[in-house]
Amino acid sequence: MPLHLPSDLGRPIPDSPHAVSACLPTWADNIGYEEGEPRVKERLTTGYPRFVYNRFCRDLFAWVGERVAGPGQDCLVFPTAAAADRAAGFIDRRLDADVTGVVPLAEVARDNGHTEAHSVVFPVEHARVAQDGWQHIGEGISSRQAEDLLAGHVAEPANASPEQIVSRVASLAGVPTDRTWLASCGMSAFAAIHRAIDQLRPGHDSVQFGFPYVDALKIQQLCGSSGCWFLPRGNRAELDQLQEALENGRTVSGIFTEFPSNPLLAVPDLGRLGELCQAHSIPLVVDETISGFGNVDVLSVADVVCSSLTKSFSGVGDVTAGSIVVNPASRFADRLAAALTTSPPAGLYAADAAVLERNSRDYTERLPVTCENARRLVAFLRQQPEVETVYYPDDQNPVGDGDHATRYDAFRRPEGSHGPLFSVLLTDAEQTAAAFYDALAVDKGPNLGTNYTLACPFTILAHYHELDWAESCGVSRHLVRVSTGMETYDDLEAAFARALGR
Repeated sequence: MPLHLPSDLGRPIPDSPHAVSACLPTWADNIGYEEGEPRVKERLTTGYPRFVYNRFCRDLFAWVGERVAGPGQDCLVFPTAAAADRAAGFIDRRLDADVTGVVPLAEVARDNGHTEAHSVVFPVEHARVAQDGWQHIGEGISSRQAEDLLAGHVAEPANASPEQIVSRVASLAGVPTDRTWLASCGMSAFAAIHRAIDQLRPGHDSVQFGFPYVDALKIQQLCGSSGCWFLPRGNRAELDQLQEALENGRTVSGIFTEFPSNPLLAVPDLGRLGELCQAHSIPLVVDETISGFGNVDVLSVADVVCSSLTKSFSGVGDVTAGSIVVNPASRFADRLAAALTTSPPAGLYAADAAVLERNSRDYTERLPVTCENARRLVAFLRQQPEVETVYYPDDQNPVGDGDHATRYDAFRRPEGSHGPLFSVLLTDAEQTAAAFYDALAVDKGPNLGTNYTLACPFTILAHYHELDWAESCGVSRHLVRVSTGMETYDDLEAAFARALGR
């Protein structure tokens, strides 16, 4: 049974202490979460790990804090010294002060000093800034590693799971394994390739082409040696603007885009972006998490493909991971590989790798089912008078200049589909969106690409404190994002029809 009732508030999705989602069954619950209402916060034992500290992580922070934090201090725990140093550097830069300390857990841990984990200690009044670093960079300790550290042992690293996952990702992408890196989550992979590109061209802005997932933009704005030139519409006019600037001598470190974008499912003109990058010797990084390796192949133009393996690759929703694939034919391949070797992302903890390896074995069988359910549900919803717009990577998507299907199909694999994700904007959404969401009988919480359908009021969760800005970029605050799962299609259609009052 999907978790969707008011009584399901806070329950993990799936039913695991390591779930990466939790039920927020009503529109008001999502607002309550963003506003820190105790009635919501106190029900959450887990959640998306970059936004919600898992119970095991909270317990570990408290245990470590008793041993390393002084009066008025707090701490977070990271899997490696490098990850801790990056988090500490983020906090210090944001505060323009040296306020953090990094302490090896080997000095206090229950595992006889074998752990590589480190804690970052900071004044408790800066906990929000510290959590921003945890969220944006994505390198915090995983709940499984926290659980093991609390129990006094560490999962054996000498298993074959990471190598099997690398081989699986490399095979799907069509690249050698030595051009494939694993990361603790999709955002830590993104942060690592951003660091690598920043090393190639320090002091120059990156370019974000099209409205992206929130933390992809935050990393570029907050974590590099320079800033980010944000082109939120990702349309022909902004592509012309980019081309003119490059032809007039503007230097950028790299261009980042999503294929398609999250949450508006817009498809950038990847062919033209690739031509610009080739002409001006700029690395092009494509995040194709929404479509997935099984649906598209963008390496004919991309120098790097960055993906969240937390999503469709895993499907279960009980582990986070990410990947970086460097195009071996890229002119930047050797330099990017060297930079990633020098400053790699935080890797997968052994126990997490074992779970992901098991979850991903049937990825290529699951993906077509979820994508077909999305395609059919999009067609159904577009026929309903209660629905104003359905955002999906096809030519009925109103974002930008159109031609989404043509742009998508240029990189779609012969057997590929358009992905399991779409977003819905209802007619008179200010009055109808909350009631629709509250009545929708599917699992309700963050995450996507799961084997079960998930819905969330995306803009509320991702941009609650900048809703006016999001709407200025074309993203309605009333948007409902849906990731379809493997349920029987007729059951899904019936659930959406009932939510629309039909």
